[in-house]
Amino acid sequence: MTTETLKVDSAAVEVHDVHKWYGAHRVLNGVELTVRPGEVTVILGPSGSGKSTLLRVINHLEKPEVGYVSVNGELIGVRRHGDRLKELSERVILAQRSRIGFVFQNFNLFPHLTVLDNVAAAPVATGRLKKPEAQELARDLLGRVGLADRTGAYPRQLSGGQQQRVAIARALALRPGVILFDEPTSALDPELVGEVLAVIKDLATSGTTLVVVTHEIGFAREVADRVVFMDGGRIVEQGPPAEVLDHPKHERTRDFLSKVL
Repeated sequence: MTTETLKVDSAAVEVHDVHKWYGAHRVLNGVELTVRPGEVTVILGPSGSGKSTLLRVINHLEKPEVGYVSVNGELIGVRRHGDRLKELSERVILAQRSRIGFVFQNFNLFPHLTVLDNVAAAPVATGRLKKPEAQELARDLLGRVGLADRTGAYPRQLSGGQQQRVAIARALALRPGVILFDEPTSALDPELVGEVLAVIKDLATSGTTLVVVTHEIGFAREVADRVVFMDGGRIVEQGPPAEVLDHPKHERTRDFLSKVL
């Protein structure tokens, strides 16, 4: 892995010329993206356009073949070694990931732990907090997402929307500088979507840096500072919501929006 100019600025997230292959299939093709601190970026695009892979590259769940990612000025998954980038140890990468919140489509809660312990687990495991302190934080966060009365419940006893709100509280428990959301409402019944989007909207107003992959156009219009449209592993178009959603410049963007609006 090489880079001609390894520039890491004050951006909350910088994705520089990232390429990713699965076998012969190129999933990401020279992606360039900058997310400023406190910005809400919503990524739209058809299935298979590379949106979810891009999120997984940002926190190094997927390793790019070419290019690099930095979060809050720190290279993720690699370090400089002369004019090359060298992979970090898994221990260091795990520590980096703990500073990047990730909310998955399918919640990924621990089924054998209560809601409270699901949220408290990561601060304890990383050594940031003792268990009583972590549980106090978990109670505060569960109150923030409207689940103060479900601390003793297990995931199987919750609706999908409630489970996703627990997952958001869990992501917040490590006080990440950036939170990535991978289609956080796609696994939910339609009547449960609103309660999850309301929590993300609250985070957006708090100044948290968010990168959200979603098909919820109304959410993008209301909450995003910037909308990014991807297709074929590339960023085709990006800009303010009013510009991209109401006056798209690229034919592929117009075609996509005509089918979903």
